[in-house]
Amino acid sequence: MEYKVNKKVSILSILVIAILSTSFSAAVLAATDGSLTVYSTRKEHLIKPLFDAFTKKTGIEVKYLTGNGGALIERIKLEGKRTKADMFMTVDAGNLWYAASQNLFQPVESEVLINNIPVHLRDPEGLWTGLSVRARTIIYSTDRVNAEELSTYQDLASNKWKGRLCLRTSKKVYTKSLVASLIHHDGQKATTEVVKGWVDNLAATPNAEDTHVMSAILAGQCDVGIVNTYYFGRLQAEKPNVALKLFWANQGSTGTHVNISGAGVTKYSSNKEGSIRLLEFLSSIEAQKIYVKLNKEYPASQKLKADNLIAQWGDFNQDKMNLSVAGKNQAEAVALMQREGYR
Repeated sequence: MEYKVNKKVSILSILVIAILSTSFSAAVLAATDGSLTVYSTRKEHLIKPLFDAFTKKTGIEVKYLTGNGGALIERIKLEGKRTKADMFMTVDAGNLWYAASQNLFQPVESEVLINNIPVHLRDPEGLWTGLSVRARTIIYSTDRVNAEELSTYQDLASNKWKGRLCLRTSKKVYTKSLVASLIHHDGQKATTEVVKGWVDNLAATPNAEDTHVMSAILAGQCDVGIVNTYYFGRLQAEKPNVALKLFWANQGSTGTHVNISGAGVTKYSSNKEGSIRLLEFLSSIEAQKIYVKLNKEYPASQKLKADNLIAQWGDFNQDKMNLSVAGKNQAEAVALMQREGYR
């Protein structure tokens, strides 16, 4: 699992929590004034504009603590009923699923969320909801690849891509969730063959970041890869004529794999009503526009279309697998990749 805890990690988490506690403002620790406190793995510049907009609209102040996901989960668990966290925000459905498996969330019933966010982006039991979408698809060199050569994630295991493929490391949660989705759709045996083919086709050791995958393609080290679309969006905003293009994978079958950033109301929130209001606001058109602008992500709301930059990539069909499956299958995905030497 992404947040698998052993003794060393537990000790480290406790030390991290102690450090965080000393820097956590007295105002947050004393949040008994109707304000909300959010623990978030998302960086400040990606959440503060959203919270400011919510406060302006409702008058409810939002205080927040950002940090490592594993440490924040351990903190909420250790704080128990005394936690100051009303909401936990993170990226990747597998991480949200793990937080839910640790009994961090309470179910939320909201017609607003049901109406705004598609069912495959929400936990079946109402424990968390997606708030922005990041598609993970194929990226290729426009100098060396014809789009007609491309089709599916699975096809990247075929011999024609021998020595032409770059991938992000299997250790990253986005890779785990993609492989977890392939297991769901195709079964373990077929997915094993795909991962084996990917490894055989690698042009280099898997990269630490999606940005490294794009750089490797531009440098001629490889011709194709798999990335989250918002990384390409950031690059394209800086270099509009960059010699890369996205290809929507699996459009004729399951649809392109998507993942989310999202949040849930903590089990011991002292302000459940306010927390639900915040979740509902984050699913609104106003907030969804902010999400898209800040990080080139797709809106989770089915009521808003993408902005001008990402709209030019064209429409695509999302994989409708409920994203809780990404968490349920993650351990199996990790074991499979390790067996096949995908590092």
